[in-house]
Amino acid sequence: MKSVLKNREIWLALAIVAVVILVTLRFPRFSQPGNLLTILNDTSILMMLALGQMVVILTRSIDLSMASNLALTGMIAAMVNAAFPMIPIPLLIAGCVLVGAALGGFNGILVWKLDIPPIVVTLGTLTIFRGLVFVISGGAWVNAAQMSPDFIALQRGSFVGLPVLTWFAIVVAALFYVLMTRTPAGRSFYAIGVNPTASVYTGINVGRTKFLAFVISGAISGLCGYLWISRYVIASVEVASGYELTIIAACVIGGVSIAGGIGTVAGALLGALFLGVVNNALPVIGVSPFWQMAISGAAILLAVVLNARGERSKGRVILKKAEGVA
Repeated sequence: MKSVLKNREIWLALAIVAVVILVTLRFPRFSQPGNLLTILNDTSILMMLALGQMVVILTRSIDLSMASNLALTGMIAAMVNAAFPMIPIPLLIAGCVLVGAALGGFNGILVWKLDIPPIVVTLGTLTIFRGLVFVISGGAWVNAAQMSPDFIALQRGSFVGLPVLTWFAIVVAALFYVLMTRTPAGRSFYAIGVNPTASVYTGINVGRTKFLAFVISGAISGLCGYLWISRYVIASVEVASGYELTIIAACVIGGVSIAGGIGTVAGALLGALFLGVVNNALPVIGVSPFWQMAISGAAILLAVVLNARGERSKGRVILKKAEGVA
């Protein structure tokens, strides 16, 4: 029972339910299935991006360029579609994933081969990628009138009662669950975060594993580049501006430790969903945008404190066990 109560995911799920109930007491329509499904669908892109960021953070790194990667791949997809509308959408999506993975790999190479701190690398590429959006577009927008009907329509359909965008998130979450719990790569991500030095002695190539983590985060950014542009039918330099902080916030609230080595797929998904519910609930109850930012920031700080306390308690347990052995 104690282990259940200490489970971060359970408490986060209860917090989401509590927010929904509290808002419903004042606005009964908030908890209607249709509205909840809309919130889930609206949060799907953030969920996928949080999973990509989680993999990087687990390795004691961080990717600040995900939103800029998304904007660049989204702009490329929109411009290619506008110029060559006959290209099949699945092929276009695959191209976005490959371009995003290449951009993420560029980050990974700099971190791996040049041993530059990830925060410095991705802070630089954040600006580079955002600048490239302006360069290739000439500062112009690509709007719905220039996009093909198929480009816009794909994710607006539904399958078995769920929107296609939500299915994208479900499939990506399932793939990440398998990756993190059933593959050597997933175990390597955790091992590096816990102790990179010891990981070397177990045969793990730390640099190559970090490179793979950045490739994965880039691929997810590329996929979300298409999904974002086709959903909001506008491609511009300002797409997802500042969204990198929201992605990191979803991870932190979901229990992913910035220090690396701690985090789960369920936690990242719930962290993103919590932000989605709160961001939808606050306008409903009449909270101003400024207070919304303050409340979101407070939630992030609280999550960091809880993460730090949890990590310290685990450290004490390990020390006590070591003392007992001695």
